[in-house]
Amino acid sequence: MPNNDNEPNRKIVKLRFNFSWFYLLLIIGIGWLLFNNSGANPQKIEWAEVKEMFAAGDIKEITYIRNNYKGDITIQPDRLAKYADKFGGKVPTSSPHFIFLVSDKFDSEKEFGELNAALPPSGQVKIVVENESHAWVDVLEWLIFPIFLILMWIWMFRGFNRNMGAGPGGPGGGIFNVGKSTGKLADKDKVNVTFKDVAGLYGAKEEVMEIVDFLKNPQKYTSLGGKIPKGALLVGPPGTGKTLLAKAVAGEANVPFFSISGSDFVEMFVGVGASRVRDLFRQAKEKAPCIVFIDEIDAVGRARGKNVGFSSNDERENTLNQLLTEMDGFDTNSGVIILAATNRADILDKALMRAGRFDRQIHVELPELKEREEIFLVHMRGLKISKDFDVSFMARHTPGFSGADIANVCNEAALTAARKNKPEIDKQDFLDAVDRIIGGLERKSSILTPAEKKTTAYHEAGHATVGWLLPYSDPVFKVSLIPRGDALGLTWYLPDERKILSKSYLMDQMCALMAGRVAEEIINGEPATGALNDLERLTRIAYNMIQFYGMGEKTGELSFYDSTGARGYDLTKPYSEKTAEVMDKEVRDLVDEVHERTKKILLDNQEGFVKMAKLLLEKEVIFAEDIELILGPKVKPVDPVQDPEPEAETTVADE
Repeated sequence: MPNNDNEPNRKIVKLRFNFSWFYLLLIIGIGWLLFNNSGANPQKIEWAEVKEMFAAGDIKEITYIRNNYKGDITIQPDRLAKYADKFGGKVPTSSPHFIFLVSDKFDSEKEFGELNAALPPSGQVKIVVENESHAWVDVLEWLIFPIFLILMWIWMFRGFNRNMGAGPGGPGGGIFNVGKSTGKLADKDKVNVTFKDVAGLYGAKEEVMEIVDFLKNPQKYTSLGGKIPKGALLVGPPGTGKTLLAKAVAGEANVPFFSISGSDFVEMFVGVGASRVRDLFRQAKEKAPCIVFIDEIDAVGRARGKNVGFSSNDERENTLNQLLTEMDGFDTNSGVIILAATNRADILDKALMRAGRFDRQIHVELPELKEREEIFLVHMRGLKISKDFDVSFMARHTPGFSGADIANVCNEAALTAARKNKPEIDKQDFLDAVDRIIGGLERKSSILTPAEKKTTAYHEAGHATVGWLLPYSDPVFKVSLIPRGDALGLTWYLPDERKILSKSYLMDQMCALMAGRVAEEIINGEPATGALNDLERLTRIAYNMIQFYGMGEKTGELSFYDSTGARGYDLTKPYSEKTAEVMDKEVRDLVDEVHERTKKILLDNQEGFVKMAKLLLEKEVIFAEDIELILGPKVKPVDPVQDPEPEAETTVADE
């Protein structure tokens, strides 16, 4: 026998029976029975016509089925042409040629005997009388309906199982495994994400890496009497990399890793969620030490007092109660660490958030300048970037972007360059991608009347003028007259990454928002509808200053902001009607002050304001360099929040 050690391994193909094959064969069989026309096609005639055929000597043989009261007639071969018209002009080639039906009172021996007696002995017809067996038909009548019900039952529950999801054993779980956990056990060989792929997120990554180190080197911590944390909650805005951190944990940890979504626990059947929680932790205990990751835990961990419209026996509450018990109940889960992610930590139940269940809350915030630069480098690995591309420039021009937003910018830049048939992706492609993500798709087919275009130009020039002249306003980067999304024009700012906002900063921001409306009033003599979004944002800032930040002169240092979410869906207000009137009056006075201040700035600098609007009408897009040529350099005062003791000569008064 030849040695096959050097031959490649041959894959053994196993044929598995698929129940759909049976359906296919059944359909083919029924179709063959219904549409098979290979046999005879006898024509029905009456008994009187049979007598005439007898008398004419045209019949060769008659087979009479006694229990069906039916007779089959075969015509003499040399007489078939005589009856061609009954077969549509064609002479039949197979028998029987005709059939006849009689009643149960038909006496076959008497009738056929009399007809044959009238014929000469040599011309008599062969008569065969028999009973047809119906045994197989009776069996089918008894079996077809039960078989049909069984097949329908199997088909229905196979489809039900696909919708409900099988248990951890795979597609064979069935309805009886509906209470099994749908958590996926991560295979380390298939998870290619590591901490090297997670750019930025320094503090969050360090916390999660420590949890992985707990599992790899438990003696390092337990030797001093410490205990491994039971759980960690990743909290942050959408797109900041919470799930990516969990994937990195799965790629780094040499322990089993279960991943499941919070919505997978809750189904339409009562008790399913709690059963799945029990099954998930049972599997986790069997494979301890391990990590269980629950994504979007707010789907099941919502505070129980906030489930308005549900009774105390709500399925979601039952699931949450079981989750609380499994995480830190009477039984201990030694070696099982829970990781969870949410962007709505304020609505989670307090019992779920306490120490002993989630010992740590890891805040995953929006990336800062250096972190954005690292994230750009990660997502630019597979892109063909021009050699003179400045990553730090793009990082500075994307403040407030999350990791998901930056990934989208890189992808849109590649698509933009490909659309223009460029061999490489340059800076302009990235800037176009940012414009498209922030402002929306450029509407080239949008046609503005000259009056609308002029109003839009002065509106955006008003924003740019006031934003450039006010010291605490965010610097203007670009002004565009090209319609994008729902906007007819846009003004781009590059906001400083501030953590604390001063009253001067908020006032300047409101003036910049009000500038578009005031510019319309100066040029056209009346307001227009183009300032809807500006006024909406301005009103929100004004009410936040009075109601939340305690910046009102009459309301004083009072804040009605509910950071804990304890009030839930309470429809009552935490202040009286009189206080509400005072707050409304202060907001009104504040907006009026902003309006008058903005109007004064535009009138005092009307020459530059008009010149900028005309330049915008001419070029459609202008940048900070163009604004600086018209209005001069933008003065940036020292922020008193960042420097409590600014020098007098560096402070610029804005009033």
